[in-house]
Amino acid sequence: MAGRINLEDRESPLCAAAQHVCEWWTLLILQDAFDGYTRFDQFKENLGVSSSMLTTRLKALVDDGLLERRPYQTNPVRHEYVLTELGRSLWPVIMALTAWGNSRLAPEERRMVVVEAATGEEIDPVVVDASTGRRLDDSDAYVFAAGPAAGEAMRARYRHRGRGAAQASPQEN
Repeated sequence: MAGRINLEDRESPLCAAAQHVCEWWTLLILQDAFDGYTRFDQFKENLGVSSSMLTTRLKALVDDGLLERRPYQTNPVRHEYVLTELGRSLWPVIMALTAWGNSRLAPEERRMVVVEAATGEEIDPVVVDASTGRRLDDSDAYVFAAGPAAGEAMRARYRHRGRGAAQASPQEN
């Protein structure tokens, strides 16, 4: 069996993001949080997850800064879990994953859709470049490239693409 990849040792921001949110229960808890759930019992009942699994996942989400644990009752002390600014910034990602999942289904097979809150009209979320408004679903037009903090391995991987092609590594100067 192949060894597990230590995501902290990878330079890819995709690996860094996956470390925080790419786990089944995590995505479902985040979906519930976006739907307004805040209390342990609400998450447990809606998800049908064991208390120990839910405790573990909520703790990880708090440790990662995606949820904030705060008391809502003092006697006895009870806590709620509220999305932080960092957690709320995942909304477009959750929307995109939902749209991608639905795109593989016939409209009558979709159990949940994304709608405009004011009108109730179903929408088709897409990811666009903020500066141009162009859709990013063309994998030939938009590619990964080494960034300014990339190490030599990342620069070598993407030397032929985008900014990575224009930035020589320190050893090449």
